[in-house]
Formats: sequence, structure tokens, C-alpha cells
Amino acid sequence: MTKRQLDHAALDRILADAGVPPAPGRAYEELPGGTYNTLYRVTPGGLLLKVPPDPATPAMSYEKELLAGEAIFYRLAAKEAGVPVPEVVYADPGGDYLLMTECPGAPWHEAPPAEADRPRLRRELGRLTALLNAVTGPHFGYPAAPAPPEQGWRGAFTAILDAVLADADRYAATLPVPLDRVRALADAAAPALDEVTAPALVHFDLWQGNILLSGGRISALIDGERMFWGDPLAEFASLNLLGGPEDDPDLLAGYADGGGTTAFDDAARVRLALYRAYLDLIMLIEVHPRAYGPERIAWSHREVAPHLVSALDEIAALT
Repeated sequence: MTKRQLDHAALDRILADAGVPPAPGRAYEELPGGTYNTLYRVTPGGLLLKVPPDPATPAMSYEKELLAGEAIFYRLAAKEAGVPVPEVVYADPGGDYLLMTECPGAPWHEAPPAEADRPRLRRELGRLTALLNAVTGPHFGYPAAPAPPEQGWRGAFTAILDAVLADADRYAATLPVPLDRVRALADAAAPALDEVTAPALVHFDLWQGNILLSGGRISALIDGERMFWGDPLAEFASLNLLGGPEDDPDLLAGYADGGGTTAFDDAARVRLALYRAYLDLIMLIEVHPRAYGPERIAWSHREVAPHLVSALDEIAALT
């Protein structure tokens, strides 16, 4: 997928629209990384400007008004949870751009901490995540597609999963299991979703690339554009990507320290397997609309496909 690129004049107009006064020698640097939105560093000023792809660009069904959701996430994470995140300077009401402050630090995977510091940092990550998940919202589902109150989390997540399976059909995605098997197992697991009664703030993309480290601590959680209101357990699908929460005892200890629940009964394990399967499906399907190269596609089939099969097998065993 070719990311959207704007010239200097267009970027100047966006900043003016956001109420940022002109500055001598203003420059824009397109930052690497990311596979969907385009991110520019604005200097001077310490600001980052994020713009979405052209509306005609192929996308997944859930990728609607993502920047509006990201602004919601940052504002609530800072105000309600006290978690370090970028400050929203201006969010375009139509979702055409998001202007925010740049936080110090480098992504965890680019500047890994010393092994001796890792347990402390994983524990801190768990605590911050629990604080996020303690924030409750107005409805279940993505901000751009709120579920009717009477549907609850079961109805909301069923619609979310149905949408990604429709994407698999639409893009003729290569999956390791038939879609009918995914649907059947999701139906069998659905009663476990009824245990979730409060819509929690869920980042759902807390892999190491979205965790900034600076000065030996977590300086910010970034890229909240995939957020939704749902089950806090869903957070563990990305916190230990392609693994399970039981593989990260320091993370679990920190999550408990922050007030989160870490007692995983069978119903909780069914739900967690569902969320792992959902994230795996996204990673396997999005290679098509984003036109990834052969190396990334091969990685997804080698690493993600077996993880999806494992998650579905766990659902089968528990239901």
C-alpha cells in the first residue's frame, strides 16, 4: 500500500487549520514505520502530524475513522488513567488528521532494554495497561461502529469478527483453516462473551513497537488508533504477541498491581483465544489490501498461521 504523502503547502494548511501559528523555517519530516497512516514530524515545535490514507485506498472494514478513535484514546488515557501518552493538540472533526505532541524515547523493539531491566519494565507495562482498562466507555465496539446497548459485548464482538471474516472473503485471503470452522468455533465460544458487562478502554495494539522507552522507563504508549470498547482480556492478545499471558509472569504481576484481573478460568481462556484468533486473522488478511511484499507474507504464514490454528484448537478444547 502506498501511504498518503502531502506536500509542504498542504501540511502548512493543516497546521493553520489546527490553529498553529506560522514559524520561520518550519520543516516536515516523514517518519518511517507504520503501514497505514502517514506520520510527519513538525519542526520546530515538537509536534507530530498523522494523516490517514486516501479514502479510495483498500482497507480492512474496521479501519474507519481511526484517528478519531486515537484522539479519544489519548485523551482518556491521560485524563482518566494517568498513563503517559501523546497530548492531543488538535483532532480534525472529520478524522482527516491528528496533531499531537512528540513523546521522548524509542520503541522497545528498536532499543531493547538490558535484560536485568526487562522484568521491571514488563511489570510497569502491566500496571499501566490495567489502569487503561479500568476506564469505561459509552458503548461496546469501535468508536466508528458502536454496538446497540441491547446487544452487549457478545453482539459487538460477533459483529467485529463477522466483519473481518467478510474481509477474508473480499480479499480472497489465504488462511490455514476454512472460514466455516472459524464461524462454528466462534458460535460455540459466544456464551463466554456474556460475562463481559462493562465496556473497557482497550488499546489492542500494545506490541513492543508501540511502547516507548526513555531513561530506563516507559515514556509513552503510542498508536492508539486500533482502540475499542470491550473486554480487558483482549489487551493480552497484543501485549505478548504470538504468545500467551502465562508466558509473561512479570506482565501479569504488574497487571494485578494495577487492579487488573489475572485469574483466568475456562470462560476467560475461551475469550482470550477468541481475541488472539481475531488479531491473527487481521494480520493474515491485511497483507492483501496493504500489498505487502513476499517476505512479510511468508512471515505471516510461517508465524501467524500456526498461532491462529492453536487459538482455534484451544476454543475447540474448552467448548
